[in-house]
Amino acid sequence: MVAFNYLLMCAIFGTTFLVIKIGVAAGLPPFLSAGIRFAAAGLLLYGWMLARRKVQFSMLFRKEFAFIGAGSTFATFAGLYWAEQHIDSGMAAILSATGPMVILLMQSVALRQRAGFLERAGCGIGLLGVVTLMLPELHAQANVIWLVSCLLVLLGELGYAAGSLLTRRTLHRSPDLPPVALNAAQMIYGGIGLLILSAFAERPSAQPIDFLPAAGSLIYLTVVGSMLGHSLYAWLIKATNAFFPSTWLYISPVIALGLGALLQDERLSLLSLGGSLLVLAGIVIPRLPELKEYASSRRSRAVEAAGSSIRASESESV
Repeated sequence: MVAFNYLLMCAIFGTTFLVIKIGVAAGLPPFLSAGIRFAAAGLLLYGWMLARRKVQFSMLFRKEFAFIGAGSTFATFAGLYWAEQHIDSGMAAILSATGPMVILLMQSVALRQRAGFLERAGCGIGLLGVVTLMLPELHAQANVIWLVSCLLVLLGELGYAAGSLLTRRTLHRSPDLPPVALNAAQMIYGGIGLLILSAFAERPSAQPIDFLPAAGSLIYLTVVGSMLGHSLYAWLIKATNAFFPSTWLYISPVIALGLGALLQDERLSLLSLGGSLLVLAGIVIPRLPELKEYASSRRSRAVEAAGSSIRASESESV
């Protein structure tokens, strides 16, 4: 069950970048569609938690939820949705994968937490990967809008990092708080912020919206991307540990890159592949000790289970 849910979560998160691209290409205003997605998903999830008596309605008004929503949802997805009008979905996925590196930088600069050698090496390699990804494309396209779009995705990861650190602190201070409820509440606040931004920044387009792909994109992202994907993430944290589910970041960007090339004819050059691998290496390198520890614990549990099975069979034979 754990393996199936993990693979399903990776597949879901790997498809969302392509589906965002389909929605904005169909004519959906980016801020409006993002706002509807997250506000609806948050309200449905929080309503479900209320119906199961897992939370109280008054909990929704905790100010930490608004701050987390401003970073994790509003800042991150305002930039991402707008940018996907102008850049490939695969590029957006790889740039979004820099979030863990931004968290490390924020911990070092803002929180004065000393970074270790592996963390510094990972950030340096990841930054080299971003440059490798962007420079050839920029030279080929000479497009200011394209560059601004890439920078907006990267800036959005500052919001993701701030929201992640605040989420960690909130859950540490409130261990009885269900992660699904926190995620639902922050999506409500972030979604409302995106809807307000849409009201001020977006105007009705003269171009008609292609209804079927637009509606399909919105429904998929709301129900599958936000509700199911994040619920699976919370379930996996409870069923395994905090580290294992986060490894989706090593898999989903590769899925997004492949889907973009396969279904949207997005260009996949050797340089873009090399840059993508460098970014992924930059994510993996700081987590090498945790990966080794996790692999070691898996082996220990397997050996222990095998030993128990042998002892049980020996006792039965006696």
